[in-house]
Amino acid sequence: MSQELLSIKTRQVFRENMVGWVLREISDEFDAAKLDCDLSFQPPVSGQRRTLVEQYYHTVDWADPAQVRRVLQVFENVLHRAEKLAEELTYTPEWQEQRKKEVEKLIHFLQRDGFQWVDGRIVSGAGIPSLASIKDTAAVFDAKHMADQIRRMESAVQSDPSLAIGTAKELIETCCKTILAERGKPVSGTPDVSTLTKETLKELKLVPEGVPDAARGADVIKRLLSNLGTIGNGLAELRGLYGTGHGKHGTATGLGARHAKLAVGAAATLAVFLFETHKETKD
Repeated sequence: MSQELLSIKTRQVFRENMVGWVLREISDEFDAAKLDCDLSFQPPVSGQRRTLVEQYYHTVDWADPAQVRRVLQVFENVLHRAEKLAEELTYTPEWQEQRKKEVEKLIHFLQRDGFQWVDGRIVSGAGIPSLASIKDTAAVFDAKHMADQIRRMESAVQSDPSLAIGTAKELIETCCKTILAERGKPVSGTPDVSTLTKETLKELKLVPEGVPDAARGADVIKRLLSNLGTIGNGLAELRGLYGTGHGKHGTATGLGARHAKLAVGAAATLAVFLFETHKETKD
């Protein structure tokens, strides 16, 4: 049996978002995507709107990319509508915040299925680094700025690689500053990413000298730890050459999405490792 391309949970969260729609709006969206409706199907759900969505879902072969693409057209309009509601200024800030969380929830479940929300389109996220772990880390430490950087990288990997590369370097800076502040050693001035990384590794006792020679695999561990310090430097150099933040020659060409994926993946891996080490050793 072929694997379903959209999970049941993702279908459910989008269905629940449409519960606030009128029946005609639901029908119009699915009909416009050329999806059939099985009115004879009686799903085990309550409410006319849930039932109608499930009657459309029932005709879909969830392992067929062409049919799933039609459903994603519907989901794109669901997200457009949800984002518009989240920006509606006539509502209270609390109401707007709740709507933003709804948008984030929809995007989250799409990402779990391997899709990304990029420039108003749902695209395949194949090859885009998973940032789930660093998202969880940002939530634990209530690092709003870091959460904004993660969202920026996710949306820019395909559409604006230079922005993704620049933001990857900034993520490492934010990560190091957050950890040092948590440990009562906030930084002053504007140290570069190399200095920040070095100070953070030293504070977390992740420098190679901190590994006893008697430890099993000491040489390998030391080499890996030495390489950790070079990630920040590499990202800074890459940003200087191709990322945002510096004026370029008018005829300069940037790097592609695959290079942005490398930068984002490296930054996320380093950030998660540093935060997990900080969490386990800060007491």
